[in-house]
Amino acid sequence: MNSVQVTFRDFPYSEALETHIYEHVEKIKQFFDHFIHCRVVLSVPQKHKHQGKIFNVRITLLVPGKDIVVTRKENEDIYVAIRDAFDAVMRKLEDYLRRRRGNVKTHDLPLQGSIVRLFPEEGFGFVKGQDDNEYYFSATNVASTTFDRLSVGDVVQFLIESGGDGLQARHITVEKHNHAEST
Repeated sequence: MNSVQVTFRDFPYSEALETHIYEHVEKIKQFFDHFIHCRVVLSVPQKHKHQGKIFNVRITLLVPGKDIVVTRKENEDIYVAIRDAFDAVMRKLEDYLRRRRGNVKTHDLPLQGSIVRLFPEEGFGFVKGQDDNEYYFSATNVASTTFDRLSVGDVVQFLIESGGDGLQARHITVEKHNHAEST
């Protein structure tokens, strides 16, 4: 059962605003009908400000196993603040559903290796990983320094990606240089 609660704080009740909020809640129901409760609190926290009231919209959406909470203090227009807050709730709800389905982005762990060959004129080289495989990389894949500062034997960390000619190293970061640059 979906219940909705709308609360007005520090300014008078408005049927038009409440109707507008229920329209946003209906869009959520069309996307995900299994939420338990939706609470929306509209407030004007800075009572003593003489011009330009900023509206605070707080939305708490209870879904199985989680509370999705969004607070927005972004606009002097209450309708824009409500829209932005519900947009943020939808993004968080989409993330929640991806996690429930197991569609979560995983970040590759970096591998460790060392630079075994460099071709400075052509702007590429090869890294040998701890798995004894060699991986091609180009100058654009170097992250922690510049390509011209690399040396054969440098210990690096890198990620692997599929390229046109097989696996390639990307996002190469140097762990230590074998030549003395900082002496």
